[in-house]
This record gives sequence, structure tokens and C-alpha cells, in this order.
Amino acid sequence: MSEQASIRREWTVTGMDCASCTTKVTQAVGTLPGVSAVRVALMTERLSLDLAPGTTQPDAIEALVRKLGYGIAPRQDAQPAAAAGHDTCCSGHAHDTAEPVHSHDDPADQGKPWHRTAKGRLVILTGALLALAWGFELLTSASLGYWAFVAACLIGVAPVARRALAALRLGQPFTIEGLMTIAAFGALFIGAAEEAALVVFLFAVGEALEGVAANKARDGIRALADLVPKTAQLEVDGQTREVPADRLRIGQTVLVRPGDRIPADGEIVEGVSGIDESPVTGESLPRSKGQGEAVFAGSINTEAALRIRVTKEASDNTISRIIRLVEDAEEARAPTERFIDRFSRWYMPAIVGMAALVILIPPLLMGADWQTWIYRGLALLLIGCPCALVISVPASIASALSSGAKRGLLMKGGAVIEAAAKVTQVAFDKTGTLTHGRPVVTDLIPAPGVSETELLAVAAGVETGSSHPLALAVLGRAKDAGIAPLPARQAKAIPGKGVEAMVDGTMAWVMSPSHALAMQGIAANSTDRATALEEQGKTVVAVFRKAQPLGLIAMRDEPRPDASDAMRQLNAMGVGATMLTGDNPRTAAAIAGGLGMEFRAGMLPEDKLTTIRQMSGTGGVMMIGDGINDAPALKQASIGVAMGSGTDVALETADAAILRDRVGDVPALIRLARATMGNIRQNIALALGLKAVFLVTSVLGITGLWIAILADTGATVLVTLNALRMLGYDPSKQG
Repeated sequence: MSEQASIRREWTVTGMDCASCTTKVTQAVGTLPGVSAVRVALMTERLSLDLAPGTTQPDAIEALVRKLGYGIAPRQDAQPAAAAGHDTCCSGHAHDTAEPVHSHDDPADQGKPWHRTAKGRLVILTGALLALAWGFELLTSASLGYWAFVAACLIGVAPVARRALAALRLGQPFTIEGLMTIAAFGALFIGAAEEAALVVFLFAVGEALEGVAANKARDGIRALADLVPKTAQLEVDGQTREVPADRLRIGQTVLVRPGDRIPADGEIVEGVSGIDESPVTGESLPRSKGQGEAVFAGSINTEAALRIRVTKEASDNTISRIIRLVEDAEEARAPTERFIDRFSRWYMPAIVGMAALVILIPPLLMGADWQTWIYRGLALLLIGCPCALVISVPASIASALSSGAKRGLLMKGGAVIEAAAKVTQVAFDKTGTLTHGRPVVTDLIPAPGVSETELLAVAAGVETGSSHPLALAVLGRAKDAGIAPLPARQAKAIPGKGVEAMVDGTMAWVMSPSHALAMQGIAANSTDRATALEEQGKTVVAVFRKAQPLGLIAMRDEPRPDASDAMRQLNAMGVGATMLTGDNPRTAAAIAGGLGMEFRAGMLPEDKLTTIRQMSGTGGVMMIGDGINDAPALKQASIGVAMGSGTDVALETADAAILRDRVGDVPALIRLARATMGNIRQNIALALGLKAVFLVTSVLGITGLWIAILADTGATVLVTLNALRMLGYDPSKQG
């Protein structure tokens, strides 16, 4: 069956709280006929795969996942992970009632406090059984107490053993459930019933704690989904009626009252009001918007009623695309994460082999006590689960992605975060990045015998239809002056030079002075005037017909107010900053000098690409641009960042996006990436350090079974909680 014939299918899988869980599902589902490209996203609880028609049925995939002990439902029919409220645990999993024998969670438990869930009830049950066994031993005899502990252990380990057996049948012997079952029955075999019951109880407690911690890590993504209101006030024939927001269609008009959230991406058709975009972009101050301006779903209307025309379907609005980006980002794994994944594949089998050697070698070669060394080997087994190590990277990355998304900083996965953390230089496009991208005409200098009206009419004719910021400035000045552009056709941009068009029957050009001079489009005595204007930080264009100069137009695009402080922050972080612009050197020097950064001017798109390659030779380079004109340079850089308030380009073209159009968010993005990698290093050190310490103490007999299980589940909880600190990290704060 050809790959083209395969269909991409998605499910929501509940009950996963560590990367070992995702590995189980990935390996099991990947063995089914016709299944390929299996991806399991831990934090968004998504299973996606390519399924060839006529092979494995979707029902069979769902049944297999349930056998592993997880809940599953088709993603289009189920509550997405972003809105779910269920608990999760390493091996106690949510289930469909069709497979109750494997269930450790119940879908009905969603949103309940932990002690009212199935996992919580198991913790309470095993704890009560353990307490009763201790009481029974105190009130009767040690002999009868022993059997009470045996009963407590068997009842508590039964669901774990069932899941271990299911995994074993699917060819996965090295699971934490399997190790736990062996350790529990091994402890009973050597007569350590009390400790076996205690280990089972602590394992249940660890599952519950891991579930709570992992569930907390998903809260950031859930919060994004909750930004969009569930209902909207749809206008039809002058009347409003309440409809589900996800059923709005392009072209429909909705009424948004003061205090309401905007239900869809759209355009204001009536009204003026302050729009609080902080839920979407992180921008703290409301922006006043009126007719014709775009608004985002999830933003808050703060002042007056607005009528808004829907411009995007619910599945394609800004919030949906951000959520989708965060979900997809889990698949763009960091190099560190890929290394940890490879390491964990042999780590657990190696621990099992080491435990076997610990059990066999001392008694066989040195005549040591079998019971002592079996006990130590069983303790070593419980150190074998790599949950804490494997979750150390994805938990930190998921928290960082969520934290960044809340502040308008989007990064497409762990690989991007790791690359951003290594950046030593940042290259900025000028127009629309360092500057507002809204230049205004400051000077009109007609050639002798040419009026300002003719100059503007020809220039506006050439620029008609262009969306370039300089073109918009010319067209805006002509409109304000009441001058109609001359009719034009065959307009064509000349990259890095200007624009040409057939205007009123003859060719006309709007070009930079240097290129105009080569085409006899600027009078010799006008070049000094152009130079003087450029030294003031203005961009100058020459307007001319063939060998007939018409005059000069000067424009200025002011730097963003936070650009200078952003350069200072980058310098303090040891990151160099360079402006790459197609503008002339004098204008570039005026702007770059005021910002305290280096510059390279007069650059064509291919020049920017070459420069990025050169800069990459000395370290990681981040390129900041608009995502369209700078596409080659953005792709060439170690990480390309698009600036734009929720545009399709900003969200989909580059490796990362800054939604607030703030230059100050560039150092914040690097700061977030560096903090995330620091958090990952802490997690890895914590996980490996605890494993190493307790591996040695278990072999030496210093620590026993219950300490070993605490070390395993405790490490997972500690690593997850440490990763959760990234949810509250504010990268805009310096120091």
C-alpha cells in the first residue's frame, strides 16, 4: 500500500504521565499491520498515525491501547487534551468501561479531586489494608499479621500485575508494572510480606502524585483552549441569537458586548472600542480599534459594543493555530530529548541484568545468603524505571512552550528551544522589525518644471497594488492630498532596487537614488540633497520616466520605542546584534547608531542569505524578519523568528514567532530558551543523581525496597514539579 493512500488518524489517549507511557503505546501500535508514522504526544495526550485502508481497523487500535491500560477516544469525538480534566499516572490509567479489568481510572473521574478518583481510591484502599494489617499484627500475633500483609500486598498489586501481563503479551517485558510485580512477589517469596505491602502502597501513592503533577503540566494548554468563548451572538436580519462559537462561518456578523470575549478572528464592521489582546499576545495594554481593523478570537472587548465580521473558521483562528502549534511542537524533539530516549532503551534492560547478577553472583561464587541478595536485587529492580529521566526533557519543554504562548512567544518544539539557547548573534531586518513598518512621507522635492501633484500621481501609479511599507506611505500621502494615481499596468518589483510600471502609456520607475543615477533618473544636482536626507535617517526614492527625472520623495520610519532597550539587553546577555537592510548605508547608519548596533546596508535578499551563512560560522544565529521578504534568510539561520500579530506567516513560516511586535521580546525569547535548557539540565542531574545514589545503596544493603520505590516515584514527581516552575517563569524580567 502506497504511503499516499494512507489516512492520518488521531485519538485522545488519557492516563499517560511520563514518556515511558508514550513509548508503550508507540511500540505496541507500531506493530499493527498498515500502521506507520506513529506519534504520541505526552502533554497533549494525542495519538496520531498513518493508517493504510483495508488493513487494521481503528477499533483494533483502540482495543490495543485499552489493553495497555489507557483510555482512548477518536480525537474529533472526544474532549481534546486542552479541555480535559482527568487524572493521569505512570501506570494507573483512564479507561473505557469496555475493558474494566485493566482500569485504574474512570472517565467519570474527570475533574474530581484526587481522593475521589479511582487512583485515589486505590491509594486509600491499599493504605487502609496496610494499616489494618499492622493493627491485626499488634492485636494478634506476628504469624497472623504476616498473612494480613500478604493479603494487603496481593490485593494492591493485582491491577498492576494485570497491566504488566498485558504489556508482556505485546512484547514489552521491561515496564515499571513488570518490575513492580516481580519485586512484590519476590518480596513475598523471601518472607518480606510487610515490606511488600508497603512498597505496593507507596507505588500507588507515587502513581497518584505523578498523575497530579503531569495533569498540572497540561493546565497551560487547557487555559489556551478556554480563552475562546463557547457561544457567540450571531446577527441575522437585524436580530441576534446565541449560537455555538465553533459553528460560526466566514462572512457572518457577530455582536460583541463590552466585557465579552471575541468569539472568532474577524474584522470590525461597526464601532470603536479598546481591545485587550493580553490573552492572545500577552500585550498588557488594551489597543483602541475601529472599523476595518482585525481582531483575534479570545481577545476581550473592554469599552463599547462592536459588530464583527468573521474572517476565519473556528478551526483556523489564532488561538486554534497556537494550540495546534504547541501540540505539534512535541514532535519537534530537542537533540537532548532524542539522546535521552536512546539512552533509556538500554537503561532498563541493563538494570534488570544488573539485578540478576546481584542476586546470583554473591550466593553462587561467595556462598552469600540467598535471601539477602535476592532482597537487594529486588530493590535494584525498582530503580530500573527511567520515568524520571525520560520525562525530564518533555515536561520542561511543554511548560516552556505553554509559558511562552501566554506571553506571545511561540517556538515550534524542543529543537527550536535548544537552538535558541545557543544563539550568540541576532540579525534583524529593519522595516517592520526594528521600525514600526509604517513610514510616512516627510519631503517632496519635484524636479524643475514638475509639480508636486505630478510627482505624487506618477509615484502612486507605479506603487498601486503594492503592499510594501514604502509604497503604502506614497499611496497614503497621495490620498491625503486628494491626488488620484495615474492609471498603471505591467507593474513589476525589482528586488533590492525599486518598482517599475507602465504609467499613462509610458514606463515609469520608483527606485533608490543610486540605481536611479545609473538610469539617468536623477539630476546630478539632486544627489547631494538625497544624501543629506539619508543622513537624517530618511529613506529616499527617485521617481522618473525614461531619462526624465521627476523628483525625490523622502520617508521616515521611526524605530520601535523598545528597540534601544532590547539592544542593551542583548548586549548584557553576550549576544551580538546586527541590522540587515536593503536601505542605503547613510539611513542605516542613522538608525543603527541610535540603537547601538552594527549594520549592513544595501542588501538584496541573496546578500542577506550570504551574510547569515557567514555569521553562522562563529555560532548560533537568530534571524528576525517579517516571514515573507526574508524567508531565505529566516530558513538559513539557526532559528528564524517572524514578527507579526497573529498573522498566518508569523505562526507558520518561521521556527518561532513574536506576536506582540515588540523588539524587547527577542531577548525574552532567548532568555526563556536558556532558562528551559537550564531547567532540563537540573532535571537530568536530579534524575540520574538519585538513581545513582540509590543504586549503590541498594547493592550495599543500606536502603531497601520501600526506599527504592520512593526513589523512583519521588524522582519523577520532583522532576515534574521542577519542570512546572517554567509555567510561572517570566522571561521579560531581567537578571
